[in-house]
Amino acid sequence: MQHQLSAAIGQMHHQTCGVTAARGSCFTAQHPVKATRSRLRTALAVRAVKQNGDSVHTSTANLESGKAVTGPDLSVTLNGLTLPNPFVIGSGPPGTNYAVMKKAFDEGWGAVIAKTVSVDSSKVVNVTPRYAKLRSNDRQVIGWENIELISDRPLETMLDEFKRLKNEYPDRILIASIMEEFDKGAWEELIERCEESGVDGFEVNFSCPHGMPERKMGMAMGQDPEILQEVCGWINAKASIPVWAKMTPNITDITFPARAALSAGCEGIAAINTIQSVMGVNLKTLRPEPSVEGYTTPGGYSSVAVKPIALAKVMKIAQVIRDEFDGKKDLSGIGGVESGRDAAEFLLLGANTVQVCTGVMLHGYPLVKQLCGELQEFMTEHDFKSIEDFRGASLPYFTSHMELVRMQRENKAKRRGLANDAEWSGDGFVKESESMVAN
Repeated sequence: MQHQLSAAIGQMHHQTCGVTAARGSCFTAQHPVKATRSRLRTALAVRAVKQNGDSVHTSTANLESGKAVTGPDLSVTLNGLTLPNPFVIGSGPPGTNYAVMKKAFDEGWGAVIAKTVSVDSSKVVNVTPRYAKLRSNDRQVIGWENIELISDRPLETMLDEFKRLKNEYPDRILIASIMEEFDKGAWEELIERCEESGVDGFEVNFSCPHGMPERKMGMAMGQDPEILQEVCGWINAKASIPVWAKMTPNITDITFPARAALSAGCEGIAAINTIQSVMGVNLKTLRPEPSVEGYTTPGGYSSVAVKPIALAKVMKIAQVIRDEFDGKKDLSGIGGVESGRDAAEFLLLGANTVQVCTGVMLHGYPLVKQLCGELQEFMTEHDFKSIEDFRGASLPYFTSHMELVRMQRENKAKRRGLANDAEWSGDGFVKESESMVAN
């Protein structure tokens, strides 16, 4: 069905406005297409098509160098860096070489974070297959596991490509993701060489959950706030451009490493990286997936199923930034973003930007046009003119469970569903559960 959907999109867009679809979703015109400049274009096309009884609603924005031509302003500014929109390519395969990073800029992504680099790439050896999918009952991909490592390309090669990209796209934001062992000299060398290539900032990978922790890197550092704070001190003493620390969710309380990184001088936090996971066991072969020579290792879990977990972690970090750093640090939200409305939730909880990695692997680089269009659609519904009009607006509405009980008692609100545990019955259990669902 997905391929049929994609074909329908392509045919429709060539017939109506000559624009290739941004994602494997379907559109029918709800608004007339107006001629602008020399051809038919629409700054915010809202379309839907029905396929096999299913209706898919999507909005797409017209972008020029990543900036929305009309509609609400999507630009964001942080640490002196201006992004045309808040959608950032997350570190991983979508930023692994010049060709794919160029594609990201050409399609309109607000910034690109390259795949993580280290001084000695010869220690990095990937295996295949290294991905596995979790599908819903209707076969939609809702979860994605990877056991991929950081960049296996020579650092010098990556640096040359950084320079080339900055020469060709001087006004676009390119961020180097970096990782090293507990070695101050190696971190300083990596920072110096990356800065010489012209990158605009650093994201420090303290969070890769597989492979690299075996060398006391990635998640192994991110789970130890004391070591993380020391390393962040080295990094910020050497770096002359903004630094964000990327957090692991594989820790009891994510605010501890986030607080340590910010206290050591980092300009911001990125969260979350992938969740350590085992995708499943093949019931025919009895081997775990993804199977490499019949064996596997726990990997990182991502895609839409992780969004609620990511939102909770982002909310906690945003509270720390608000309460302990006067709101003067930045936050990049990551985890399960595949629509503009997904992104709006992260922004409402205080994120400045939103990263997408698995979504690009599933839907391609043109996805950014849909993300921007859907975010603009949400903003228009609420009459928001800019990201700052609503960023963090939902954060004040989190409180303790005790406070929820107190408020409900004081307001004498009519309860939905059961009044107490004694009212549960065996025969009506499913309906009784549904009676207390909020959404």
